[in-house]
Amino acid sequence: MPARAPRICGQCGGVHQPGDRCAKADVSTRARKAKADAKRPSARARGYDGEWEKARADYLAAYPSCRRCGAPATLVDHIVPIRNAPDRRLDRTNFQALCTPCHSSWKQAKERNTP
Repeated sequence: MPARAPRICGQCGGVHQPGDRCAKADVSTRARKAKADAKRPSARARGYDGEWEKARADYLAAYPSCRRCGAPATLVDHIVPIRNAPDRRLDRTNFQALCTPCHSSWKQAKERNTP
C-alpha cells in the first residue's frame, strides 16, 4: 500500500509527513480556541450547577449505556439544547445518556446543522 504524500503546511510553509503536526499550527489552534473560550460564559452561568450535577448523576445511574451505541455512558446530553429551551434544563424527558465519542461526533455535528 503506498504511503500518503507529504503536505505543505498552510501555517509555516514547511513540508510535513502525514500524521505530523506543525508546531506553529498547534500554537495558532490553541490561541484561537483560547480566544473563543474567553468569550464563552462559565459552565455555572450556562446552567450546569449543583442541581444539574445531581440530576446528571441520577440519570447515569438509571441509564448507564449510551443511547446510540450501547457503550458505557459518560455524559448526559440535552436532546433539545438548553439555549433553545432553558425551561427544560432539568427535565428528565429531555435527557439522553451518551458516551463521549457519540456526543463529540454525532450530537455536535447534528447541532451544527440545526438552525
